[in-house]
Amino acid sequence: MPKNHALNTKPRAMDYRKEILKLKLEKNAIILAHYYQTADIQDIADYVGDSLGLAQKAASTNADMIVFAGVHFMAETAKIVNPNKIVVLPDLNAGCSLADSCEVEDLLALKNKHPNHKIVAYINCSAEVKALSDIICTSSNAVKVVESIPTSEEIIFVPDANLGAYVSKKAQREMLLWEGACEVHVEFSKEKMEALQEIYPEASIIAHPESKSHILKMAEFIGSTAALLNYVQTNKANTFIVATEVGILHKMKGQNPEKKFIPAPIVENNTCACSECPYMKMNTLQKIYECIKNESPQVNVPEELRVKAEKSLSKMLKLS
Repeated sequence: MPKNHALNTKPRAMDYRKEILKLKLEKNAIILAHYYQTADIQDIADYVGDSLGLAQKAASTNADMIVFAGVHFMAETAKIVNPNKIVVLPDLNAGCSLADSCEVEDLLALKNKHPNHKIVAYINCSAEVKALSDIICTSSNAVKVVESIPTSEEIIFVPDANLGAYVSKKAQREMLLWEGACEVHVEFSKEKMEALQEIYPEASIIAHPESKSHILKMAEFIGSTAALLNYVQTNKANTFIVATEVGILHKMKGQNPEKKFIPAPIVENNTCACSECPYMKMNTLQKIYECIKNESPQVNVPEELRVKAEKSLSKMLKLS
């Protein structure tokens, strides 16, 4: 008689993609993901977009639950425009260095010094800052938003100084700029970019307006993540050096498999030649599965604060 063999009791690895799709249907959930998320998250999302597109999608969805594969201020924005829906963020620690650079108490102090200024706030900010602001903007519509304000009105632009300087130049408006910055976009190296240009002289440099001015001066095209995607699809160039968070390359390669995309190099000499947002990369398929299953962690905004923040957001959405 053959000897008994011990059974292999090692649990089978969970197919998170399969389980997420099943749970999504059960709970009438929608997954919204930013272009800076990892490829596997982008591939499972119902919608992948930039901040403007995500805000618009969040405002129009019929889902009962919004799963936000992004960072905290994005999920907060979704809750502001959807007070009666469940909004979950896979990892509550997924913050934003730019949003953190602008505390509402400091902005209130600046506003008190300049009481007649209108506050234009880049969407990368907290609900408290949105509530104090007159209108919100994204990198897609910042110039349009600033141009919508009468020239007789003075403007405080928060929190990104690089984007503010770019918008000021494009709209030909003097603005009081908050000295905030995205830790990802300020790390691109001019010297390393120039070295890349020597290797790829045919390459077109494209950049996000959160980048420093010396990088923007090198760029053939400057735009939001959505605008960058559209540009590489319509431009005849075959090679692009891309100065924004590296996650966008997944969508670029998927839409343009015949073209070459090179992530812009950063200043630090580390194991990655490109710039990654550590907060965007906190989300995983496992965390997405768990947050849909448990309907947690939820992002909530106190009603009084939400109503104030919604006014400035609504102005932007109507303008867009």
